[in-house]
Amino acid sequence: MNRYYSLNEYYKQKYGKKVYRLAISGGMTCPNRDGTLGERGCIFCSAGGSGEFASSAALSVGDQLEEAKRRVRSKTRDNMYIAYFQPFTNTYAPIERLRALYEAAIAPDDIVGLSIGTRPDCLPPEVIDLLCEINEKKPVTVELGLQTIHEKTAAYIRRGYPLSVYDQAVQALHQAGIEVITHVILGLPGETEEMMLESVAYVGHKTDGIKLQLLHVLEGTDLAADYRRGLFRTMTLEEYAALLCRCIRILPKNVVICRLTGDGDKKSLIAPQWSADKKRVLNFINKTLSDNNIQQGEQIIREKQPEIYRETVPR
Repeated sequence: MNRYYSLNEYYKQKYGKKVYRLAISGGMTCPNRDGTLGERGCIFCSAGGSGEFASSAALSVGDQLEEAKRRVRSKTRDNMYIAYFQPFTNTYAPIERLRALYEAAIAPDDIVGLSIGTRPDCLPPEVIDLLCEINEKKPVTVELGLQTIHEKTAAYIRRGYPLSVYDQAVQALHQAGIEVITHVILGLPGETEEMMLESVAYVGHKTDGIKLQLLHVLEGTDLAADYRRGLFRTMTLEEYAALLCRCIRILPKNVVICRLTGDGDKKSLIAPQWSADKKRVLNFINKTLSDNNIQQGEQIIREKQPEIYRETVPR
């Protein structure tokens, strides 16, 4: 029994086969790093812009795709892929450079779609128009790094934009016919479980897909300094699995759950160390969901905790 609407299930429904995502780099930066908003990035973001598993931007897009295909070729015979611009802010460049990168990414016949990771404040009208143009050739999905709906936390992590900017970006993308995936971090310092559930519930009524990301503490980040000072702790596996149960229950059934956790680069991971064993983590999470008979979109949480459901604009 499928307990939640997974990305694999969505891809099989859409394409009829298993589809792999190929992480590539557009060689961009971020307004939180180039001095526009700041120079140190978000407090949790690694030197690689949260894209340590992407190919090198020194390679052409075509070469990056081929390199990424070689890494997953033993896992699939279907040869269907999504090109995923992952590190940093992948709409933060002159429009003609973006056009060239996106066109190169969708050029191979075995690339069936394009996914673009970016910030909600880096989607001006001309970029939306370009995404709409590419979307007419192959499906485009935009991934937005929101992380939390709470402004105090957003200020602490140096996100650099208010929640209203996210709302406007989602609306503009949907009006252009582009699907949206939203990233939410669970376990941010200072947030209670109810605050995290508020973020998940809010996003669930706006987005097409959601990535639930366990907070990782990585070397070289300002978050690591706060962790070593004892200003917060990370969740145990048991705590995280229990929280995921509540998150899944409150997400509408039509929202694709694209990720249940996340695995940071083991070489730079400080905490939680249990997250490095991805297979064990996923097995434990799935067992917890099964043992608790969790189903996505259950109404029991709505009845018991209506305060976490906020009025939102329909998608």
